[in-house]
Amino acid sequence: MRVLRYTSILFIGFLFVAGCGRDQPASATESKPRASETTAVRPRVVFLGDSLTAGLGLSADEAYSAILQQKINAEHLNYDVVNGGVSGDTTAGGLRRLDWVLSGDVRVLVVALGANDGLRGLPPGEMRHNLSTIVSAARNRGIAVVLAGMEAPPNFGPEYTAAFRKVYRDVAREQEIPLIPFLLQGVAGESALNQADGIHPNREGARRVADVVWPVLRPLLVRR
Repeated sequence: MRVLRYTSILFIGFLFVAGCGRDQPASATESKPRASETTAVRPRVVFLGDSLTAGLGLSADEAYSAILQQKINAEHLNYDVVNGGVSGDTTAGGLRRLDWVLSGDVRVLVVALGANDGLRGLPPGEMRHNLSTIVSAARNRGIAVVLAGMEAPPNFGPEYTAAFRKVYRDVAREQEIPLIPFLLQGVAGESALNQADGIHPNREGARRVADVVWPVLRPLLVRR
């Protein structure tokens, strides 16, 4: 099955980069969410994630969030994309910085966390609590939320992998929010779409990730 292939490749890549970065505190400059457009203050779409979202190894305009800004602009939708990705972040880290990330006129939040939880074998129950709390906090502010799923590396066994995957489905169902089952669908395990570490998408891979996100994100932007 392709998911098994994905998770095997993910595990190899995670070992090389300590899973999207070690849990080291980022500097204020490194962790500050950056808007793709700064010419005017517009409603925001925030991407809360780890190095996959930050665009590790890519220039700022090559990250998948920046490509989504291009898609938004092409359809004349009035939003600024903010890249809130921090290398090494876990769901707990995302929760800790949520209030700061959601400052300003945020209309949509895309939550793309969990890869580092999986690498470290953190309990799925804790991940579920963190994700649910993030989603609830955003929705209580009137912010629409999209949840992007991730696959766990296979070294903790099939039961952990299944429980990890189920977290995203359960949170999305309980919170009644759109789910992207696997953020790296069609990209993970494809050497031509990833950097040398085998886990972080290259420029073309980031474009493919944007293509995975866009069909789920676009309806929220058109409606709001």
